[in-house]
Amino acid sequence: MNDSFPRRLKHICLTLSIAALAACQTKTSPGIVIQTPQGPVQGITTENNIQNILGIPYAAPPVGNLRWRPPAPSESWSDIRDASHFSKDCMQPRSSGGGFVKLMIEGHGLSGFKTWLIKRAIAAQIASETSEDCLYLNIRTPNITTDGSVKGDPLPVMVWIHGGGHQFGSSDTDLYQSDDLPKKGVVLVTIKYRLGAFGYLAHPALSEDDPRGVSGNYGTLDQIAALKWVQSNIAAYGGDPNNITIFGESAGSWSVTEMMTTPLAQGLFHKAIGQSGASSYHMGQLDYDPGPWPSGHENGVALANALDLDNPSAEELRAVDAGKIIGAVTEPMTDLFHHVRDGVVFKENVGIAFGRGNINSVPAIFGYNSDESTVFFPDDPEPTVWVEGFPTEGRAAQIAALKPHFGDASETVIDLYNLDDPAQYFDGGTQMMGDEFFGINIRFAGRNIEKTGQPVYLYNFARVPPNPKQTVGAFHIAEIPFVFGSEERALGWSDEDEDLSELMQAYWVNFAKTGNPNGTNLPEWPTYQSKNWMQFGANNDIETGAITNYRQAKLDALETALLSKLDAVSRLQTPPEPDGSGPQSSE
Repeated sequence: MNDSFPRRLKHICLTLSIAALAACQTKTSPGIVIQTPQGPVQGITTENNIQNILGIPYAAPPVGNLRWRPPAPSESWSDIRDASHFSKDCMQPRSSGGGFVKLMIEGHGLSGFKTWLIKRAIAAQIASETSEDCLYLNIRTPNITTDGSVKGDPLPVMVWIHGGGHQFGSSDTDLYQSDDLPKKGVVLVTIKYRLGAFGYLAHPALSEDDPRGVSGNYGTLDQIAALKWVQSNIAAYGGDPNNITIFGESAGSWSVTEMMTTPLAQGLFHKAIGQSGASSYHMGQLDYDPGPWPSGHENGVALANALDLDNPSAEELRAVDAGKIIGAVTEPMTDLFHHVRDGVVFKENVGIAFGRGNINSVPAIFGYNSDESTVFFPDDPEPTVWVEGFPTEGRAAQIAALKPHFGDASETVIDLYNLDDPAQYFDGGTQMMGDEFFGINIRFAGRNIEKTGQPVYLYNFARVPPNPKQTVGAFHIAEIPFVFGSEERALGWSDEDEDLSELMQAYWVNFAKTGNPNGTNLPEWPTYQSKNWMQFGANNDIETGAITNYRQAKLDALETALLSKLDAVSRLQTPPEPDGSGPQSSE
């Protein structure tokens, strides 16, 4: 895979560390003691009478001999557990965000003084502590009485999986801290899971040491363990274990598609929402290289070499200091710290499983934002992930660069995005990056879910910031505050924004309740049926409502490369047909 890919992942990761510019200050009081299967817990009662229970372990700390192993069962307790504070974040590198902050903040078109103040506020933020002991989740529930019992009928459960490229991020980010969804009648769970090398490292020694004979995919196994915890425990918090919706954004949305393709998650959720991401283009294998994707084992050996470990044992790997591991990870490695097909957690890569219909199929919402890459492209002006050093000028050179990947669609791609016009290259390349990285993958996932007979709803988020001088558009992560009700008003928030947020929350909650986002006094959101999208607009001339064939010609052209790559890897995952000469012969 080319070197530009991990840089883009890094930019996506940085969004999560700086997206919330100031913590929401709300009035709280000591929570109600709740009796749970693990033991009594006491969190916080918010000003909305929501019980906010923080830092509950769903698995044992993955430290020492449990590092790079599937998650072990969580602890229980007899004394009241203090659940009034977050746990430490999972191990990850820390960064100030640098250029991304500049692009995102200045793109909102605010005054120079306000822009300076916001940048100063971000720079003053203190990074959360990190630890390998990080497998915890948080619950917000409106369904608990003053005596700690369940108030009424069990409520639908929404389990949020945070983004960050599988390398960064936390469930504790301010963007996710709001009572709005629980106030509308759901129990909200936000989870942490192992990241980067700690969550996705594969290595021959770890595979040899594992009874399953494999390694890697630990972050996926953490998410599965969290869903199993929800199945066993959420009833005590007023949630319905038989009505669980998983949802996430960016890498959290990748995770949604990963949960839909691992057999180990079958039956653990009943609906799925993916915001700006599908893992269909990650095609890594555990122990061999099917072309441009180095294997998980190969990447693990590279990390061991960076740690000055020659042919280490599993015990030696687990003995390395966590901080030293973080320091040894290079950007090319991060591109491979994702799911790998190991035959156990993943029988097939995500894209191949979706294409074949081998998925845990449930009703689904998938969508992406109109201007995803306005916060990426200026720092990494490569319009396609498949070509490193894409020529910015010269039609013949551009065709030559695209041809190995897009084939006969190469000229169509250039024409649709005006890549051969130097005056339009920047804008066209920005849009192409967003459509390829996000658009074609979410549409691919939605289309293949629909083929299994489940209802699918696709959306495009087109809202722009209300300042007339804004240039960032509907950028990556921009929809999250609308879903959670966690807007940062310093960036600009209009009456149209308020209405849109209420509308999107209603759709999301209705979907969690029934598998259908529609409801009274809401614009009709039709199922996809190979053409229908819901478009969400505000502060522009785009009206919220159903549209058809959103960017279809562009997405069709870009999808040719994805389908070509999937076909190449798919052949490696298809058993050969009997040749008629062996014991399988019918003769």
